[in-house]
Amino acid sequence: MSFPSKVWFVTGSASGLRRSIPEVRLLNLMAIVMTFSIPVIYTFAADTPLLLEPHQLIVDHSLPREEADTQIIAARRYDTFWNSGDETLARASLAPNFVDNTLPAGRPQGIAGPLAASRLMRLAIPDLRCEIEQMIVAGDRVVTHLRFRGHFTGRFGQIQGQGQTINFIATDIYRVADGRIAENWHIEDNLTLQQELGLIPK
Repeated sequence: MSFPSKVWFVTGSASGLRRSIPEVRLLNLMAIVMTFSIPVIYTFAADTPLLLEPHQLIVDHSLPREEADTQIIAARRYDTFWNSGDETLARASLAPNFVDNTLPAGRPQGIAGPLAASRLMRLAIPDLRCEIEQMIVAGDRVVTHLRFRGHFTGRFGQIQGQGQTINFIATDIYRVADGRIAENWHIEDNLTLQQELGLIPK
């Protein structure tokens, strides 16, 4: 997202031609309109500077602005939880009755599930980080395409990491209600992750 590096306001003459006061005012107004109409900028809550920003944000512009903003901030809080491990962000972004619709075997349902998964991942990959490569907002859904990176220096079950590079993707579909994620459908590239952890051969 970039802005024009300079906006020229015409206040005197240009190319040797004198401008009338109405012309100057019109040109100045056009410059202001150009500056603030491109691109569309979304503003969020006070914690926004601390949250991950999507590399690409695609929003259904038929959504009311406030509704889109609310959904985006809920998704960004949850995705930042995966980046940082900060459980406060998970609790702030997930509804009290949150449902994981693609619950892996052995993971508890509800908010406890992501908290347990994050702790397990960080035991194995203490420097785990993620990026939001794409975020798509339509209706009451937010789709995020995430990339996780780190190094396997901890333990995963009985396996001790040797510093292997971790780099895999995941995609989540969130249903947002009342400013929080009420449901999630997710899929991870577990084949790549298990190969990188050494659980299965490449």
